[in-house]
Amino acid sequence: MNRLQQTMAALATAIALCTSGSVAASGTLSVEQAWVRAAPPGVPMLAGYADLHNTGDAPLRITAVESAAFGSVSIHETTVVDGVSRMRELPGLAVEAGDSVRLEPGGKHLMLMEPRQPVDARTPLALSFLLEDGRRVDAQFVVTDQAPAAGAHDHAGHDHHAH
Repeated sequence: MNRLQQTMAALATAIALCTSGSVAASGTLSVEQAWVRAAPPGVPMLAGYADLHNTGDAPLRITAVESAAFGSVSIHETTVVDGVSRMRELPGLAVEAGDSVRLEPGGKHLMLMEPRQPVDARTPLALSFLLEDGRRVDAQFVVTDQAPAAGAHDHAGHDHHAH
């Protein structure tokens, strides 16, 4: 190897080391089977459900959920203590790398307060999940009387990428 080849090989090695170290691990939130239980007009509070998947290689934390369609959105959990159902607000929701969290009736769920317009099955609801690192993940929630059938993946209405 001549001097130029040695210099080029060393430079290529240095570039490879720099670029491989600069890729940070991050969580990637995917929102699937997102739905809001239909309710009669005028109801001041609705509940939202979804399957949340972290398809990334690091844990992520959801710190808030927002929607222009509601006065406020919060994350809640229902628990049964001594036969009495209790609901409490959660300050956030952690999803480990490669893991999932199900928002479902009787467990963790979204409370959608003060709808700003009538909610009906013809219009999906846009919600944004805010992550601790500042990213937002937008999702479309369908309004329905019951959970979508398991395995029915309609990806057309979901944005699986953080912005």
